[in-house]
Amino acid sequence: MTRHDVLDIPIRDRSSAGQALARLLTAYRQRPDVIVLALPRGGVPVAYEIASALQVRLDLMLVRKLGVPGHAELAMGAIASAGVQVLNRDVLASLHIDSATVDAVAAQERLELQRRDRAYRGERPLPVLDGQQVILVDDGLATGATMQAAIKAVRQQSPARIVVAIPVAPTDSVALLRRQVDEVICPFTPEMFIAIGRWYVDFSQTSDQQVQALLRQAWQREQAVQP
Repeated sequence: MTRHDVLDIPIRDRSSAGQALARLLTAYRQRPDVIVLALPRGGVPVAYEIASALQVRLDLMLVRKLGVPGHAELAMGAIASAGVQVLNRDVLASLHIDSATVDAVAAQERLELQRRDRAYRGERPLPVLDGQQVILVDDGLATGATMQAAIKAVRQQSPARIVVAIPVAPTDSVALLRRQVDEVICPFTPEMFIAIGRWYVDFSQTSDQQVQALLRQAWQREQAVQP
C-alpha cells in the first residue's frame, strides 16, 4: 500500500475509507445540526464510520444511476427521491439515446428506489433538512451523476450547507461538484481514474442486509443518546 494524505492506496475497504474521511470532517463533530446522508448501497459503510466518529445523525439519500442499455456501468443520468432527475447530455448526444429510452430506464430504476426505501427505511420518517448541515457520502465517484442528483434533491429542502465527502474521484468530477456545493472533501484524485473499484482492495458489493444492519446500529445509538 502507498500512503496518500490520510488514505492508504489502494483503500482497504469502505469502512477504512469512512474512517479516513472522518478525520477530515472534525469541524462537524457533535453538532446537532449536522446530518450525514449515505448514498446506498456502497456509501452506507463509509457514512456509518463518519457518523459514528463525528457522533452525528445518519440517514439515507436514495439515488439510482441511469445506465446506458447494454452498458449499464456508463451513466446517462441519475434519479433521486422526490422525482429528481439529472441527465448527462454529452452521453445522450454521443450515443444518440432518445427520450423514450431514458424514460424506460428511469421507470425501472424508480421501482428499485421504492423497493430500497421500503427495505431500508420501513416506517421511519424522512429527515428534515431545512437549515441543516448536510454531508453527502458515497464510496467514490466516476461521472458524478448520482451525486449530482443527490445534491439537487437535498437543495430542494433548503439546507444551510451541503458538503460532499468521497474518498476517491477523478479531478474533473470533483471540479464539477465544487461548483454545486459548499465544500467537497476528496483526499485522492488519481490522474488515471478508470473505475472506483480499482482503488480498493475489497470492493465487494454491499448487501441489503449489511445496509439494514448498519442503519439499525446507527439509529439505535441515536435513540440511546436522545434526552
